[in-house]
Amino acid sequence: MAFMVKSMVGGQLKNLTGGLGGEEKGDGEKSPAEAQGMTREEYEEYQKQLVEEKMERDAQFTQRKAERATLRTHFRDKYRLPKNETDDSQIQLAGGDVELPKELAKMIEQDNEEEEEKDSVIGQLTSIQNLDLDSLKDKAQATLEDLKQSAEKCSVM
Repeated sequence: MAFMVKSMVGGQLKNLTGGLGGEEKGDGEKSPAEAQGMTREEYEEYQKQLVEEKMERDAQFTQRKAERATLRTHFRDKYRLPKNETDDSQIQLAGGDVELPKELAKMIEQDNEEEEEKDSVIGQLTSIQNLDLDSLKDKAQATLEDLKQSAEKCSVM
């Protein structure tokens, strides 16, 4: 009801005075704080919080990007692939010393253990298919006996 009276009387009153005097802001001319229903101080505090949250998100995002770049660099080193300059720059943006997340570090450690097993003699033997250990043992013993016989025939010893 008050709105109706104000809109009817207020518009006519402005026409009579010519719009002079203390003009009130209309509904469309509110400041951002008033539009949000806050005071100016509350609005400024709200804006500061938004900026701080954005900075935190950006820092976390940069950290994640650097962690991924570190992981890619690790695999490039492992498989002797060429280095990527963007990965190096992402690591430097995050502060240079980037630690991998625990899950990724655990995966790399397991991968390294598997590689070590494959590189060992036992790992090589188990990876060979159709390996006849008995014939291999016989050949090794025959070779050893041949060496013993040739050593007995040697005049120097």
